[in-house]
Amino acid sequence: MNSIVNATTNLSFLWHYAKFVKRQSQDRTLGFARFIEFNKIIKNNLLSTYFQPILDLQKNKIIGYEGLNRPPQSPYFPNTESFYDYIGETNQAFFFEKHCRNTTLHEYYHQINGQRFYQDKIIFINIHPQVLVDFEYKSGETLQVLKQLNISPSQVVLELTEKKAVKDYGMFAKMLENYRSQGFRIAVDDAGSGYNSLKSVVQLKPEFIKLDKSLIQCIHQCLDKQKMVALLLDFALQSNTSVIAEGIEQQEELNYLKELGVHYGQGYLLGKPNQKLLV
Repeated sequence: MNSIVNATTNLSFLWHYAKFVKRQSQDRTLGFARFIEFNKIIKNNLLSTYFQPILDLQKNKIIGYEGLNRPPQSPYFPNTESFYDYIGETNQAFFFEKHCRNTTLHEYYHQINGQRFYQDKIIFINIHPQVLVDFEYKSGETLQVLKQLNISPSQVVLELTEKKAVKDYGMFAKMLENYRSQGFRIAVDDAGSGYNSLKSVVQLKPEFIKLDKSLIQCIHQCLDKQKMVALLLDFALQSNTSVIAEGIEQQEELNYLKELGVHYGQGYLLGKPNQKLLV
């Protein structure tokens, strides 16, 4: 009887082990295919750059744009989220963000060149905090690109996209001061979405606080969201910081944010991401 039980147990173990090995093999194959696809996208410059307008809510006037880069759809990256998830799991983040930054700035330059309307507009560039402390990152590279494109650093806002990547806030704050001394401004993304985002707002003292869209959705109907946004706005006013509400999709949300005194807004109601700069 024991031999039968042992044999059954062994067969079960072998079956599960075979499934594990097969899954590991499939993961490696998919990983390699994605790596090849990623390199093809970068080598052939297949990223599409989109610009989403950011408006002054009181004046109903565009003050700038957030640059967004999207890959072509493929079996290995069926949507933009899967592509960026893959980047986050690899050691390609530094290389990729440098490419995105240059792509966005060049495309922005080509669209604003010679047009007076854009002279006072700003461009938000998404950047992973870890990139700024990467040993491969050379100080002055972005300044050199801006000089070639005749874009002032004061027109560029570095938007920090992943607060968990900041380990030493004191050291990172000093590094950001170096960028500020060059003319750049700083934005913290997704404020109010969790502890790390609030810690970033307090310790990094950004020029712009971008409120997470989860706070903005149906804010006109939710007292808790209203209290949180009011607190962040009060903090911003005392810290000489501007607040940008992200994800505005309903007129009622916009009306409430205007009444509250939020400085700027971004969202589909105000303008969807577009390959051409909206005016």
